[in-house]
Amino acid sequence: MFVRWSAAIVTIALFVSPAFVQGAGAADKPTDPQIAHIAYTAGVIDINAAKQALKKAKNKDVKAFAQDMVRDHEAVNKQALALVKKLKVTPEDNDTSRTLTKQANDKLAELSKLKGADFDKAYVDNEVAYHKAVDSALETQLIPSADNAELKGLLQTGLKIFQGHEQHAEHVAAELK
Repeated sequence: MFVRWSAAIVTIALFVSPAFVQGAGAADKPTDPQIAHIAYTAGVIDINAAKQALKKAKNKDVKAFAQDMVRDHEAVNKQALALVKKLKVTPEDNDTSRTLTKQANDKLAELSKLKGADFDKAYVDNEVAYHKAVDSALETQLIPSADNAELKGLLQTGLKIFQGHEQHAEHVAAELK
């Protein structure tokens, strides 16, 4: 299940911050299995959004960005799958992952109604906001909460990739204005 955690960047940016921090007080520190599920959920969301963009986007830079998201995240997914198997971690569903899923479905439905330049702009703007939210969640909640050193290391590697994706999305967004 943890396989797609690394793709955590796209669809629900406008709503994601509350989902990531929901129940995230010091007493409610997520466990490694919960972190794995949150990461998995975010990854599924991002891959689905990128695939939607590949079908609907008209701008070549937007399409290229979406292709990069799928390519990069699927590569990290292979590493994540190997780690989950090695650690024998069973991802645990939780309020954060359920909220992310609901919000992502709503965002995909919203984006599905848009066409052409309107879709391109909304998708990329969402990508920028989503990356910012995911980066923040990784830095402030998920990485500090991870107990397993290998899981923590993989999350830190993911953070570096996601920060690069955030910059890429910002560049594409600036070109669309």
